[in-house]
Amino acid sequence: MRVSRAAETGTEQVGSMRDGKLDQKHLLFGEDGSPNNFDLNMGLTGGGGWRTPRHRHTFDQIRYVIAGTLPYTETDVLQEGWVGYFPESVHYGPQERAEGLRTMVLQCGGASGGGYLSVAQREAVNAELAMTGEFAKGMYTYTDAEGQTHTLDGSQAIFEKAMGHELQFAPPRYTDVIAMDPEAYAWLPSADLGVEEKWLGSFTERNLRIGFLRLQAGAVYQAGQHPSIEILFQIDGQVQAGDGKYGPETGYEFLAGEGPVPVEAIEQTTFLRTVLHTF
Repeated sequence: MRVSRAAETGTEQVGSMRDGKLDQKHLLFGEDGSPNNFDLNMGLTGGGGWRTPRHRHTFDQIRYVIAGTLPYTETDVLQEGWVGYFPESVHYGPQERAEGLRTMVLQCGGASGGGYLSVAQREAVNAELAMTGEFAKGMYTYTDAEGQTHTLDGSQAIFEKAMGHELQFAPPRYTDVIAMDPEAYAWLPSADLGVEEKWLGSFTERNLRIGFLRLQAGAVYQAGQHPSIEILFQIDGQVQAGDGKYGPETGYEFLAGEGPVPVEAIEQTTFLRTVLHTF
């Protein structure tokens, strides 16, 4: 088990290739080079908002709206409390995020097995590319040795520089972002007494699962009993896990088959739960 509290995590302004301000707290990172590498983070849109063009990624993203409204196209939004699954290779955007928007984001390798390029790797490449070109409005523009100007998506430029080969997308398994309203789902009892679960969906042939857990005071959830990595994000309440007590905005990682690891609720507690793809 690994645990990280947002209150004890520094804030970084990241994503230098985009327009606007986005502050992030990175709670947990996975393992570089693993198909299940991941980054669990919280985002706060700063003054002037945050803008991206229409684009796509070689990895999956799961977004939970803590406060505000998250636009993911010119007309579509995730409401506060909603969850969105942004599958690899699926286009979304343009985005115009308003100041004050708060989200939890889990970025992770997709079902294709292509993995996830970590923040540290991306920002190092950003700095290198900025010496030979310019990022503006989500695009990267540079002039080659023959004096010809090229413009491409910023994410593509970073990937190709970091990986040393042309960006290739896996065939998209879905045609759009999947927006989910958790209030439309019912809580169901789980195998653990006093623990309810609300699965929102299971995705791809590798069984990425997204849902919620709710523990009544005194209930114990036995974590880490899935065939892949289990990620919890604590929304409210207070729990005892290992030698520590933890409150809202805490992230937890349980490796495949690590459990049972007891997580005991001191008061009623809710988690967003994700089980990563099984490889």
